[in-house]
Formats: sequence, structure tokens, C-alpha cells
Amino acid sequence: MRWARIDHDHTPTYAIVEGDTLIPVRGSPFATWERTATRLNLADVKLLVPVVPPTFYACGMNYAEHVRAVAARIGQPPNLPERPEIGYRANNALIAQGETIVIPADATDKVQYEGELVAVIGRTAKHLTRENALDAVLGYTIGNDVSERSWQKSDRTMYRSKNTDTFKPMGPWIETEVKLDDLVTKVRLNGREIISFPTNHMVFGVVDYLVAMTKYVTLHPGDVVWMGTEGECANMKHGDVCEVEISGIGVLRNPVVREGM
Repeated sequence: MRWARIDHDHTPTYAIVEGDTLIPVRGSPFATWERTATRLNLADVKLLVPVVPPTFYACGMNYAEHVRAVAARIGQPPNLPERPEIGYRANNALIAQGETIVIPADATDKVQYEGELVAVIGRTAKHLTRENALDAVLGYTIGNDVSERSWQKSDRTMYRSKNTDTFKPMGPWIETEVKLDDLVTKVRLNGREIISFPTNHMVFGVVDYLVAMTKYVTLHPGDVVWMGTEGECANMKHGDVCEVEISGIGVLRNPVVREGM
């Protein structure tokens, strides 16, 4: 099943996506719901971020080639993580499919995409095991972890390098029927494919993270876990369009502008 969150009569509403048709529901996929009789054309509807998470988690350095690329860029030996470790992002940075990534006027030219699989939690969960961890996942969506690399390197925190307004596109919807080993992530800039990689070739997978996290923290319905990216990332500039595609889920497409241009 495919769940979108839409602007329906100026009200955020969940809807089931069936081809090019949207069926609004009463309720939400995180609780009880029922279909309405309304049918909408997908092309005519404003998509919102598929969930506003109670807590926004993010995995870092979770793909081997990305670790090596970062290490080469800063002149250090690669240091692959030895265990799943989680970070946090801010909801203010979230934008939806089709909305604009805005680069601050004082940012350098090192503003880069990171195409990521996003796990969306469907139920309250603590002390998950490898056997039941995926039962806590409602489904998956797509994230673009936009990053200003000079700020990421120089600042004591990542409040602006990762969490500047508009730096976290997420969408277009939540797909519940996913086979992780079948997924392929592709990133395109202005229609040109920059990278393609098997989505599930992570240092630590979704199960690893959920088991490790819930040893200490309780996950709640609507929480999201961004799973990291692979390879070397390219700079985005004013006028670009960035697309992150994950097979079986969809395409997250966002234009890019720089303030003052």
C-alpha cells in the first residue's frame, strides 16, 4: 500500500495512492482509518511531507564508499563504524516533493545532496529483536539529506550544515510493500544520473539500527530513520533540479535556488 499526505481542502489529510488516483481517508496509517468516497487526480493535488515525525533520526557514515570518499576529501584514513550510531535532524528543515531547496546567500558552493532510504516507524517499540524489528516499520519513503560541507567541517554542531530550512526534502509518499534487497537508489542532477547503488548495501541495515536504538530509546508511530547515503556527492547550484529515485518507492524531485539570485 502507498500512503500520501496531501493538502485536501486546506487540511493535511492522508490518502491511499492507487496509480494516478488518490483516495482520502478518515484517520491515518498510524492509527485507525477508513476510505472516503472521494477520488482525486494525483496530478492535481499538493503533496505534503508524508509524515511530520515526533523524532527525526539519521544514520551517518552507513555506506562504505561514502566513508572512503569523505576520508579522502579530508585527508584521513577511512574509519568504518563498528556499531550502529544514530544522530538527529530537525523538522524545520523538512520540505515535500516539488518544494524548493533554498541555499542561504552566505553558503559556499559545497552544498550537496545525499539520497537516502527513510524507514517510517508504525508502532511504539522498545527492545526490538532481529526477529521482530521490521514489524515496527510501517513503510519506507525517500530523503535528500542536503548538506553544506564547509559548515559541516567548521561548526561544532550541524545545526546549519544539515538543518537549515529546506535542507531535508522527504517524500513523495510511504510505500509499505518493500523488499529491501531489491531496492536501487539513483540520484540525478538536471536529468543526468550521478550515482546508482544497491540501497540495502549498508554497513548496518535497518534491523541493526532498530535493534540497537530501541535498547535505549522508545520509537513512536511516525518517527523516521534516515539510513545514510553511498559514494561521493556532487555540488548543487542555483537552477539545478535534484531527483532521488528508489526503485519500488518513487522519485523525490526538488528544484534548487540560492537566496538573492
